[in-house]
Amino acid sequence: MCCYIYSLNVIRWICRHSDSKYAIMNISNHAFPAYNWNLIKSFLAVLDEGTLSGAARKLGVSQPTISRHMDELEEELNLTLFERGRRGALPTSAAYAIADHARSIQRATEALSLSAAGKSENLKGTVRITASQIVSSYVLPDIMSRLLDEYPEVEIEIVSSDHVENLLERHADIAIRMVSPRQLNLISKRVNEFTIGVFAHEDYLEKWGTPKCVEDLGEHRMVGFDRNSKIIDSFVAEKVDVDRHFFRLRCDDQVVYWRSLLAGAGLGFISHFVARKNPTLVEIPNLLHIPPLGIWLVSHREVKTNLRIRKVYDFLSKEISTMSLS
Repeated sequence: MCCYIYSLNVIRWICRHSDSKYAIMNISNHAFPAYNWNLIKSFLAVLDEGTLSGAARKLGVSQPTISRHMDELEEELNLTLFERGRRGALPTSAAYAIADHARSIQRATEALSLSAAGKSENLKGTVRITASQIVSSYVLPDIMSRLLDEYPEVEIEIVSSDHVENLLERHADIAIRMVSPRQLNLISKRVNEFTIGVFAHEDYLEKWGTPKCVEDLGEHRMVGFDRNSKIIDSFVAEKVDVDRHFFRLRCDDQVVYWRSLLAGAGLGFISHFVARKNPTLVEIPNLLHIPPLGIWLVSHREVKTNLRIRKVYDFLSKEISTMSLS
């Protein structure tokens, strides 16, 4: 929990003049008492998510906690920030008036936290790693066992998610991503790549036959992604015109996708590394060229100077780069 020297009186002044552009422009260079940053963090979460429950999920706290924070903030400011009803939490004009100033507080607080974390030379503590479900399930467990043996003082938290977590907001210390990061102030390193093939369960092929060319795929049940266009892009590159309806089963969840292929749902596209985990999956070669999927190890520039995080980052880099993923 961190506190920020927060301009509460300035916020009150802005709210009293919420219809004035001049009021919003003149909000700096004042000295005011300490203020609880958690109230502002909850306020911004409600503003972004549109509901108290959404804000609670985003911050990892209970909905009553968010509600209490909003009550405290509104009482301090002596005004209403949200109209709460069945449609969610609708921001008032006062909420919009203080939003930019609150976000400047958020950015400054995050920068302070990152800078402080970057100065740590203590190996004891926690490192939070985010990675896709497949990487979390099939790549990291063996590596984590060796890492914990190597650094007994270090604790690890793994966030298994196919969403790209925001390192700048300290959602994680290290990210293992399948795309090159575009955010500024990040250190990234391409450490390996997955090669991708077309696979089906042996029972499916026995029942429906094995396709001989890419045109034969139209006679088969195809398993594809829902919102991810990578597979469709590969078909287009081969001058094969398909859309999402070409795939009778669509899912972006990697574990569900993998389990569907194992159940014989149809032909799908997975990495050779994962396919080797189950010999009942059979590759159909030379059908479609799918570009390798790069693996990027990412950390925030300042956090990288933290001894504990640097040791874990370097360990992951060495381990993943030497794996046979093709």
